[in-house]
Amino acid sequence: MISIDRPSRTADLSDVRVANRAAVLRHVRLHAPCSRADVAARTGLNKATVSSLVGELIEHGLLRETGLTENRVGRPATMLVLDGSRYVGLGLRIGADELVVVAVDLAGERVLIWRRAFAAATAGPDETVAALAALARRAINRVTGAGRTVLGLTVGVPGPVDADGLVPAAPAVGWRNVPLAAALRRALRDPGFPIGVDTDANLAVSAELRHGPYAGTADLVYLTGGPTAGVVSGGRLLRGGRGFAGEIGHLPVLPDGPACGCGRRGCLAALVGVDAVVRRLLPDATQDGPITDHLPEIERIQVLARAGDDPVRTGLTEVGRQLGRAVCVLVDLLDPEVVVLGGHLAALAPWLLPAVRAELADRTLAPPPVVRVEASTLGSEASALGGATAALATVEAGQLPAA
Repeated sequence: MISIDRPSRTADLSDVRVANRAAVLRHVRLHAPCSRADVAARTGLNKATVSSLVGELIEHGLLRETGLTENRVGRPATMLVLDGSRYVGLGLRIGADELVVVAVDLAGERVLIWRRAFAAATAGPDETVAALAALARRAINRVTGAGRTVLGLTVGVPGPVDADGLVPAAPAVGWRNVPLAAALRRALRDPGFPIGVDTDANLAVSAELRHGPYAGTADLVYLTGGPTAGVVSGGRLLRGGRGFAGEIGHLPVLPDGPACGCGRRGCLAALVGVDAVVRRLLPDATQDGPITDHLPEIERIQVLARAGDDPVRTGLTEVGRQLGRAVCVLVDLLDPEVVVLGGHLAALAPWLLPAVRAELADRTLAPPPVVRVEASTLGSEASALGGATAALATVEAGQLPAA
């Protein structure tokens, strides 16, 4: 962001050292195990600088040495890897019917993954914050009891989020103007580390970019099956002017389609959202009352589709066509390399993808090769995994953890 209120300043030596630390950490993350000489050669830093930085990073528990290699000319070299033993980031996800917490260490290993069934859509913000805080405290106690330090916590929500962690609207859970970051900070009694909030789609696409099979893809779109899409363009998360980019849930797909909660008809969310899919394919699903846990219903749809149930398979094909029309718009606007389907769309991908790909082949204006559309392999914890990764961002950017 460009500021017109503050004069520019020349970067001082501490800024340069922070940037150099980040370069060393990034290289080791991507190429470990590697030697100091490898780091110097690939980053362009001189050997003395690399040696000083590596010593500092080892001292602070961010790198560790892991033996020698003789597969080189000259003396054996001591190899470096990221040290995952000391620090973790926490990520939480608020879904319509569950809460998820993930802890990830600096080396990218998942230290814990917990889920709790919870009907956030009917519980209300206060009860949800209390449940989130209880889950977070359990996770904090577990990782700190194992001798690790929590560097930060990031929560993913199914709706847009402003820069202060306020959720202006999240229809999937019935929220409006909820100051989530401040409320969770109070509930955790100012835990001593940063608390962030972001859309579940932004965090999920960040997880794909780091941990998924398409890691490093410069142009990537992640569809949650909810109101938002996570978009990476040119290797950077696309947020927009106010942080609300990616709100595709109300993209008009079918003008005479079903009514949407926004008051219009035929929106993408009203056609391919989890409620819409369950109601369409399982007309009897709500006969005993509102659905508070969608997982059993999605599993039931999978069983019927595998068994060749004609109405279910036909319905899935139509859902795939409608999803494909929305994907065509995204492809023509953003020109991504890969579009990843997450959430219930990933669970139903074997029956959705043929129709999605057929729509792309017929409708998109982009020249061949046609963009890849694939199912996420990260599961329902994708946005929590992205949140945990985001909580480590300050250290990965070269800032040393507080002593």
